[in-house]
Amino acid sequence: MSLGHLIRKRREQLNLTLDEVAAATGFSKPYLSTVETGKVKNPPSDRLLSRLEEVLQFDSGVLQHTAHIERIPADIRREYDTLDAQKRHYRKILNDIIEHTLEPSRLGEVLAEYELDVGAGSQGKRDGRWVPVINKVAAGYPAQFSDLGYPAGFADDYVRCPDIHDPNAFAVRVVGDSMEPKFRQGDIVVFSPAAEVHNGDDCFVRFSMPHETTFKRVFFESDERIRLQPRNTDYPPSFVEGRRVNGMYRAAIHFQTL
Repeated sequence: MSLGHLIRKRREQLNLTLDEVAAATGFSKPYLSTVETGKVKNPPSDRLLSRLEEVLQFDSGVLQHTAHIERIPADIRREYDTLDAQKRHYRKILNDIIEHTLEPSRLGEVLAEYELDVGAGSQGKRDGRWVPVINKVAAGYPAQFSDLGYPAGFADDYVRCPDIHDPNAFAVRVVGDSMEPKFRQGDIVVFSPAAEVHNGDDCFVRFSMPHETTFKRVFFESDERIRLQPRNTDYPPSFVEGRRVNGMYRAAIHFQTL
């Protein structure tokens, strides 16, 4: 359903006129009409979409997400839609297996039915892969961020990484400012478990006792401790026993927030 159709349908469900919506949002009736009919030349701003979400009682972000997708160029949009459809099929298959309504022995048959290919193939080697964005990582003190419980390769969001071929690669959004100026809050960082970690690398570090994660430069000290060094000089380094670390993954690709 298009953005305009979505807005008009909800407005009519709420028995609101364009005049009433215009008065509530502060935008003109003629402009709102062009948005609803899809004839708008200038795409609606996030500010207008946010106001429409409030006035028309949408969940926060629904209209903005729809508008952002519609702004994607047609060729990329087709690729996005294909990926989205495949993701839904994969998640249904996964849920069916978890709920014991699909026998694992029939997995190949079902994948063929949906025309899904679990291998990257030659195209994947050229174009890289879609890497799952699993959650947020604290660029500050260790914090309780989980990986959402997804199996490898499954998530609600993905980023395209042409130079990543590690099937276990994952991405996270940065929270906090301790890795500034190189990494800022909201940036997406892709980590590769297959990459070797060296002194001074920027790493996603997972702890046990308790379970926590953080994002820091890592240095291996002589006494079997690990120094976690922020890039932001306003933050002091911290030291952890090596036995507390049950995962350390080097940053491979950095998507910056502009």
